[in-house]
Amino acid sequence: MSSINVGLLGFGTIGTGVVRIFQKNTEIIQQRLCHNIALMKIADLDITTDRGVKLEAGMLTTDVEEVISNPEIDVVIELIGGYEPAKSFILKAIAQGKHIVTANKALMAVHGQEILDAAQRQGVAVMFEAAVGGGIPIISAIKESLCANQFSSVLGILNGTCNFILTKMFQDGSDFATVLKEAQDLGYAEADPTFDIEGVDTAHKIALLSALCFGTTVDFDQVYTEGIDQITAVDITFAAQMGYKIKLLAIGKNHGGRIEVRVHPTMIPDSYQLAEVDGVFNAVRLTGDFVGPTLLYGSGAGMDATASAVMGDVMAIGRDQLSGARLRVPIMGYCPDQIKALPIKAMSEIVSHYYLRFTALDQPGVLAQIAGCLGEHNISIQSMIQPERHEVDSVPIVLMTHAAMEADVANALKRIEQLAIVTQSTRLIRVENDLG
Repeated sequence: MSSINVGLLGFGTIGTGVVRIFQKNTEIIQQRLCHNIALMKIADLDITTDRGVKLEAGMLTTDVEEVISNPEIDVVIELIGGYEPAKSFILKAIAQGKHIVTANKALMAVHGQEILDAAQRQGVAVMFEAAVGGGIPIISAIKESLCANQFSSVLGILNGTCNFILTKMFQDGSDFATVLKEAQDLGYAEADPTFDIEGVDTAHKIALLSALCFGTTVDFDQVYTEGIDQITAVDITFAAQMGYKIKLLAIGKNHGGRIEVRVHPTMIPDSYQLAEVDGVFNAVRLTGDFVGPTLLYGSGAGMDATASAVMGDVMAIGRDQLSGARLRVPIMGYCPDQIKALPIKAMSEIVSHYYLRFTALDQPGVLAQIAGCLGEHNISIQSMIQPERHEVDSVPIVLMTHAAMEADVANALKRIEQLAIVTQSTRLIRVENDLG
């Protein structure tokens, strides 16, 4: 084999980054791969816009078949995004015997099993390091460097947009809408930021990480997902007074026969490393039975960081090709016949600490009524903040609970919000005090 030949589907921001790496780091790639690697063809609907990189004549095409069906191309990089036509293109490329590298977390989280089954039958690799955490090599760490460990948990800050917003709200005391607008003006948030702020992007990523860590399949529809749009500056201030920061946390936990996979705003102690991950940065915390807790931190998105992860996958496939290895590392980190179906715990069964902010009439006996309802549902109070009385009808009462079952908390809040003394809906934020 004279060269590892690559075709690219999608010439947007990340695709442009991939081309830049090919052009700028040709020498270092060859020195590390010990062989030549060549970008042969790029397919995109738009081949006229200037991306700021120079290409050889004839490299660009609007016809994906010139990539998918080209017998000289060994690896197809899919950077189109979304479900279709990306899935159809990938499946067709696999049928043609092409190895796949993709950054498409949504596709892999929702339709990944179909793609992996096709790749397994064809004996080709599918690699997706860039789908989770941008430039952070979390997937290769799980599949290779830490593969002798049994993982009990994987937790992460996996969306730079949400982390930027929550960081600015903490630092500036600004409200959500103001910081979201700032994030959009700076290019950190899309014009339509729904997938980010509602937690869907993060849920795609934790579904993949949980499957990789726990040797299972994850039905994306069962991943509990809650975004950050209801977080207020008031909650962030109270959290800080209690020694916590609020992050959009992706949580995967292995309880042996069952797993937790969930995404929601979470209060974590400000002394924890994850609490110090600010701005647009991402971090993933793995806990293995032998390695213990390990934190990987870095740029979670962007042209260069994501392109770096894409090229790492391409070079890994190239090394296997050159050595004659066939699926040296299982696509999902476990031998296919060892992947087990583990049920996901319902949120009603989750045990957590809880931050509860009640808004109630400023009159004697209010706290006793609220505490009584909590106690009736097996919920004990760990700490409390009750601001001084002012000339207003309603005041906040902020409680931190001891560990309690979600179903008990939901039933207690339903009862409390029927009390005449409560004037607004209660704000609930889950708390992770033990990141074990």
